[in-house]
Amino acid sequence: MGNLCEETKIILVDNNEQMRNNIKSQLDGEDYKVVADFFDAVTALEFLKQNEVDVVITDIVLPNIDGYEFMEEINKSDMPNKPKILVLSALSNDNFVNKALNYGADYYMVKPCDINVLKQRIQEIVDGGNTDKSITNIKSIRPRNRQLEEKITNIFITVGIPAHIKGYQFLREAIKMAIDNPEIINSITKKLYPSIAERFETTASKVERAIRHAIEVAWNRGKIENINALFGIRVYSNNEKPTNGEFIALVADKMLIEGA
Repeated sequence: MGNLCEETKIILVDNNEQMRNNIKSQLDGEDYKVVADFFDAVTALEFLKQNEVDVVITDIVLPNIDGYEFMEEINKSDMPNKPKILVLSALSNDNFVNKALNYGADYYMVKPCDINVLKQRIQEIVDGGNTDKSITNIKSIRPRNRQLEEKITNIFITVGIPAHIKGYQFLREAIKMAIDNPEIINSITKKLYPSIAERFETTASKVERAIRHAIEVAWNRGKIENINALFGIRVYSNNEKPTNGEFIALVADKMLIEGA
């Protein structure tokens, strides 16, 4: 594994291109070299099979496979020198952090981060020092909106809705609206879709289709067991897909019961 007297080779995995470019421009120097950056983990895995790097910096919410599965694939691979893994994510809930560490992350940091702190953490994990893996500077009481976003993201990861499709954001907004105003489910066509469409500068019909597609993707991925486990009951089978309104109401009700 690399040593900082040499150039530390790094790859970035994040579906936000601007985020990747910002980190790359600030990390590249005498000690660090971002040798590649990727939109998704599948492509990154292919690169790692052919190229040896020192550190992987990855997000959790990724298209195709999420960061947890990405780390799992790295750990069970036959790479002769497995890279160190630093998770850099907007998710700050302890459950996300602990899960990432259990899946093999060497350190977990929350976006946005100070580039000098990031460099320090990279150096510590490459040098094999006693880096405290646990996250730092997270308030024990988070704003409701942040907690809500994290809970919805966790549900989407569990059921297999990828972050890069349009329906992901539309469905997120729909669930938040249903939590704030449960009655809006009864006016999904007249109020909910048009409200989301206005916010994203699109049409209500495109919102409806994109949400339908997001739900279908989850079902086609075959994660029905995860979905049923999430809600605590056997809600659906492989051949039973909920309507948009049913799925939005189901998630919103679950979160309201849990105190969202």
